[in-house]
Amino acid sequence: MKPIVIGVSGASGLIYAVRTLKYLLAADHRVELVASKASYQVWQAEQGIKMPPDPEKQVDFWRSQAGVDTGQLTCHAASDVGASIASGSYRTLGMLVIPCSMSTVAKLAQGLSGGLLERAADVQLKEGRKLVVVPRETPFSLIHLRNLTALAEAGARIVPAIPAWYHNPQSIEDLVDFVVARALDQFELDCVPLDRWRGPR
Repeated sequence: MKPIVIGVSGASGLIYAVRTLKYLLAADHRVELVASKASYQVWQAEQGIKMPPDPEKQVDFWRSQAGVDTGQLTCHAASDVGASIASGSYRTLGMLVIPCSMSTVAKLAQGLSGGLLERAADVQLKEGRKLVVVPRETPFSLIHLRNLTALAEAGARIVPAIPAWYHNPQSIEDLVDFVVARALDQFELDCVPLDRWRGPR
């Protein structure tokens, strides 16, 4: 099974990344993960937790956050532009950037690959693979909208972190899981339990 690449940027809402990992790993998928340097600061600010910089220690960190010990998880350093996922010859299902900051959106829209996250995303676009970004920002400025449009025109799928209520959510996790499920739908991965719309009840 080809792996799916998960990029975690410095946007608020790292719970989206945690829940994504939870379901992918529980379903025994292969995951290649890269977290941007800014995401370290967000973890500290939102959870009071320090993410270890060592990629090998990050595996245990992410597994503990997701509460899953199954599946195959590989973590990469944000600066390691020589990693496997930086090459188009390394075959993947595509890449999901969740959550995706507006800074990351801008870099991807302009083809700027300063770190591994941006390089891996750029690879998906140039290889014609799936790139899905989950922007977590509000309101959007005109610059944000233009950058998102440029990404969509280049072939990326835009799945904003906007939950629905027709599945009768009972918790924050239910709202998060709706967005995660819709993002993974773009890869035809159905591993999130979700009461999908079936028409008026």
